[in-house]
Amino acid sequence: MDGELFPRERTLIAPGAVHVPDWLGAGRQGELLAACRAWARPPAGLRTVRTPGGGVMTARQVCLGLHWYPYGYARTVVDGDGAPVKPMPAWLAELGREAVAAAYGDAPDPSDPAAAYDIALINFYDGDSRMGMHRDAEEKSAAPVVSLSLGDTCVFRFGNTASRGRPYRDVELRSGDLFVFGGASRLAYHGVPKVLPGTGPRDLGLTGRLNITLRVGGLG
Repeated sequence: MDGELFPRERTLIAPGAVHVPDWLGAGRQGELLAACRAWARPPAGLRTVRTPGGGVMTARQVCLGLHWYPYGYARTVVDGDGAPVKPMPAWLAELGREAVAAAYGDAPDPSDPAAAYDIALINFYDGDSRMGMHRDAEEKSAAPVVSLSLGDTCVFRFGNTASRGRPYRDVELRSGDLFVFGGASRLAYHGVPKVLPGTGPRDLGLTGRLNITLRVGGLG
C-alpha cells in the first residue's frame, strides 16, 4: 500500500508457513494476470465448483496440469465441459520453485521429479466470494503449497492441522504477495473469510481477486 510508514516484512506465520509481501512486481503481476485470462477461456475454462453435498463454491476456478474436483484429480474437467485440462506451463512450474526459494531460502532439487510443480488451481473471487476452511490433502507429495495473490486484498485465515477451528491466524494478502506452506503446516486448514473490494492496484486492471495455487501432485 502506498504511503506506508514501514515496509511489510517477510513473516513466519507458523512452522513451515511463510508470508512474503510484495514478491511479485507490477510487471510480473500483469503478465500473470494476462495468462490467467487466457487460461480462463473455454474449453476447460473458468467454472463454478459444486460440492458432493450440493453446495456451490463462491470462488470460481480453472485448473492446469491436473483438474481438481471435490475431492480428487482428473485429466479432464469431469465436473464441467469434459475437456482435457490445460497443460501446466514450464515457466509457471519454475515460478513455484522460485517461490519456495524466496520463502525458505532453498528450493526442491530440480532433478527430483517429485519436486516439479505440476498442478495449478486458479481461483477468482469477486467482492462477495469466500472460501471455507479446508486442507489441500488430495496430493501424495508433501512438497510445499505456493499461493500467489493478484488484485484485491483478502483476509487469509491460516489455522492448525487438527481442526477447522482455533487456533488460527488472519493474514492480509495483497496483490503480489506470496504465501508458502509446507513441512509441519502442509496439511493445515486455511480459508478466505473476506475479500476487500476496490483495494487492488488500479494499474493492474483487475476487479476482484485471483489466487494462483501451485502444488506438486506426486500422482504419477
